[in-house]
Amino acid sequence: MSKAIMILAQDFEETEAITVADILRRAGVDLRLAALSELHVTGAHGVTIVADSLFADEGDGYDAVILPGGPGARHYLQSSKLMEAIKRYFNAGKTVAAICAAPAALAAAGIMDGKSAVCYPGFEADMKGAKLTDAPVVADGGVITAKGPGAAVHFGLKLIEALEGEAAAKEISEKFIAFI
Repeated sequence: MSKAIMILAQDFEETEAITVADILRRAGVDLRLAALSELHVTGAHGVTIVADSLFADEGDGYDAVILPGGPGARHYLQSSKLMEAIKRYFNAGKTVAAICAAPAALAAAGIMDGKSAVCYPGFEADMKGAKLTDAPVVADGGVITAKGPGAAVHFGLKLIEALEGEAAAKEISEKFIAFI
């Protein structure tokens, strides 16, 4: 079973966090929700989540680090601990994933040079070094990026594929889509 950590900052995009968390847990991924600053984290649309822990108290014992976007993605850039963790995960060959505005944090951490990626429209200038595409989800060398809330399901499935394999992603996709 893979272990992943999702970092939640105040004003996160709820769809990107909750949908992805749900999909990963359906696949059996041991997902930890870690708050960047306070255990009670309120999303951009007023949904409050109680995180499992504070990011500052967490180590690197995960297979992936995941950043949901939204207006709160700007807080990622202010955390030197997170910027260093992104670099460590990337350099260790672990999965680093971000959606919406959050891929800008990956670029700020310096891991996007030459990587194909996507971000929320309007954040392209923040994606220094990346080769931007228009796809909803892009995976390139351990880095997974997605465009925005509408891509959350596919982002989650791509994460399952990276962490648990293609068969697990297909199984969850079939079950998940059956309920739509």
